[in-house]
Amino acid sequence: MDFHYHRLPHLFEQLGLPAEAHAVEHFIDLHSPLPASMSLADAPFWSRAQAEFLREELLEDGDWAEVVDELNARLHS
Repeated sequence: MDFHYHRLPHLFEQLGLPAEAHAVEHFIDLHSPLPASMSLADAPFWSRAQAEFLREELLEDGDWAEVVDELNARLHS
């Protein structure tokens, strides 16, 4: 399996969100902290397609899983 190293801006592009560094930080500041009991994909600010993508990448330990984990940690802290 061929894995690629993705960073948060790449994930934000994949999700159809602004990916500039200040936009990523603003998004995280705006939406954190998530409740500890809430999974990242269940957060109310995702579209259905975004939530499904996040959920699938984590469940399948997909190509994006590492950076999705990073976003999860940042939004829960």
